[in-house]
Amino acid sequence: MAEFTGFPEAALDFYDDLEVDNTKSFWEAHKDVYATEVKAPMVALTDALAQEFGAAKVFRPYRDVRFAKDKTPYKNHQGAFVGVGPATGWYVEVAAPGVRVGGGVYEMAGERLAAMREAMADDKTGPALARILGDLERGGFGIAGDRLKTVPRGYDKEHPRIDLLRMKTVLGMREYGFEPFIHTADLLDRVREDWRRLRPLVNWIAEATA
Repeated sequence: MAEFTGFPEAALDFYDDLEVDNTKSFWEAHKDVYATEVKAPMVALTDALAQEFGAAKVFRPYRDVRFAKDKTPYKNHQGAFVGVGPATGWYVEVAAPGVRVGGGVYEMAGERLAAMREAMADDKTGPALARILGDLERGGFGIAGDRLKTVPRGYDKEHPRIDLLRMKTVLGMREYGFEPFIHTADLLDRVREDWRRLRPLVNWIAEATA
């Protein structure tokens, strides 16, 4: 297993250039940069975290453009995800704006969404989630996710946790940006610590939608 030493500046430069020239010709001319400066460090990072959090899926760099208006062939970031349930788990990403980490659920529908809303509405599990999100915000995380503009069907607009009930996905995210430590081995400890802080959110969602 290769030792993680940080994402080199060349990784960010690669995505800067890709945003300007997102073409097959650019990719073919620079795919060795992607392999050594982007993918290899991401694999090393996630391998180092695997014993505690589980094996990660390092996403492919190719976009699915079959039904997209945007036909650019390559993603403008490299992400990796450790799942504990459908679309639920931890995330790390490197891109032109730097590095960011997160955790939670990025896609929810049908019975799982209904189960999550029931847990949000429940007078025991709902306040527990509110406390988890509050702790994350006080710790410097941003709370993100898709939200309904209206009240979800079957719930009162005066419900004390109506803001939670409007959420279709729930994510805690932290932006590291261009902080110098992203280019060093210290990034491993930062990601590990933030994923640990996100564990209560990940576990709450996994249990609510099991």
